Amino acid sequence: MTHETRRLPSLDVLKDQAKRLRSRLASEGEEISHSKSLELIAAQYGFRDWNTLHAAAGNRPPFNPWMLGSRVTGHYLGQAFEAEILSAQALGATGRYRLTFRFDEPVDVVTFESFSAFRHRVTATIDESGRTVERTSNGRPHLELEW
Repeated sequence: MTHETRRLPSLDVLKDQAKRLRSRLASEGEEISHSKSLELIAAQYGFRDWNTLHAAAGNRPPFNPWMLGSRVTGHYLGQAFEAEILSAQALGATGRYRLTFRFDEPVDVVTFESFSAFRHRVTATIDESGRTVERTSNGRPHLELEW
């Protein structure tokens, strides 16, 4: 299986995923070792083992595909958009980024037929997957960038 290291999360994010996997499985009565959870995460990303994934994730420049002036597409409150990034700030080593977007076409943030509220500019904090932690009432992230 092939993989592309520029799309890998940071080592801290990968380790956190392994920790959450182990915790989730334990809550369902399936105990696995920390080592096994790391190996499962490696397999999920298409690597033969944790050491190979660790080397690939650790031997690359910091992950930050969202640069000032970049063009992006995605969904905001479930609606498709194309936009330009007006500002981009990495929030330390957390794997989170604060981005401000200018939509090509304003997005209506209200779902009522009798009322509209259009947004042309939005600021959001996203993780390395390009999604906000905040979610709408149906569980979808407020903002999702496409790759």
